Amino acid sequence: MILGDAVNPDRGPDAKSVGTLLGDAVHYLGRLVRGELALAKAEVRESIRTAITGLILVVAAVVIALSALNVLSAALVSALVAQGLAPVWAAVAVAVLLCVIAMIFGWLGVNALKPASLMPRETAENVRRDVKAIKESLDHDPTQ
Repeated sequence: MILGDAVNPDRGPDAKSVGTLLGDAVHYLGRLVRGELALAKAEVRESIRTAITGLILVVAAVVIALSALNVLSAALVSALVAQGLAPVWAAVAVAVLLCVIAMIFGWLGVNALKPASLMPRETAENVRRDVKAIKESLDHDPTQ
């Protein structure tokens, strides 16, 4: 017999005691926290992958820029000179082209490393929703 039955004999067979309700709440809160932690871990792993991709793009930009400046610039300058362009202007045109390519790769890599792209958005949104739901359930508590 539940202690509350002596005070309120009209309780139905599905009524739960306060202790049972609190136990259920603690149990579900624990499950919720574990679920949110698992989601946060998954999002952090994904953020790390994004950061690694960004770093690889930055390194690729540096390697391509250095390699291009050392190898292709000489070949392109020679080809432009062979077409009748003055050697100085041929060198300037090649340098500008290679710098634009390097800047594009660098921009892509830096954007991948911005904190906004690394933040665990889904976990943060879920926590906001959970807090809102808990507040609403406390505001609408029928025992008040």
